[in-house]
Amino acid sequence: MQHPFRRPLLAAAAAAALLMGPALAQIPAAQAPAPTAQAADPVQAALAESRAAAQALTRDLLTAVKSSLAADGPVGAIRTCNEVAPGIADALSQGGMTVGRTSLKVRNPDNAPDGWERAVLEDFAGRKAAGADPATLEHWEVLPGAEGGRSFRYMKAIAIPAESPCLTCHGTDLAPAVVAALDQLYPADQARGYRAGDLRGAVTVTRPLP
Repeated sequence: MQHPFRRPLLAAAAAAALLMGPALAQIPAAQAPAPTAQAADPVQAALAESRAAAQALTRDLLTAVKSSLAADGPVGAIRTCNEVAPGIADALSQGGMTVGRTSLKVRNPDNAPDGWERAVLEDFAGRKAAGADPATLEHWEVLPGAEGGRSFRYMKAIAIPAESPCLTCHGTDLAPAVVAALDQLYPADQARGYRAGDLRGAVTVTRPLP
């Protein structure tokens, strides 16, 4: 036997469901976390990471050279740069990212530019000759990578500021002891004769893209 109050209750429940249905539909479901920058735009994420790595390499190397220059003089700074620079670059090269330095006039032949880097360096040199401030120059591209993937490549120009300690070992008027140390450590050195404001080279960063 059907309960005398069941039918009115069922009808009321149905009416309530019809009335509340649209309202319930307007209540948003729990939102997923906002996508990370890399997920939303992997190129922009790679650019931000590359800029940070380039800045860190330049900052950390300059800090080490200045400290050694003050403590041990120019010859000590040359040896510090020779020994410390590769370690700084290696420490920043993480997660598939490779960080280094290159130039059209390298001191260490291991830093010689590849074809893409040379083209960018020549472009930087042309832009500087046309009046651009080399400290502002950067370039990035997305290129074909390994196994059908994509590779993000970035370069940030290195300029020699006025009164830079870099000129102690890269300038036009080098002390005899500096020349002797450079000739010993870098027999194929090309990185001399610079002046303040010159384009020294660039930080180069390569990393895979998802």
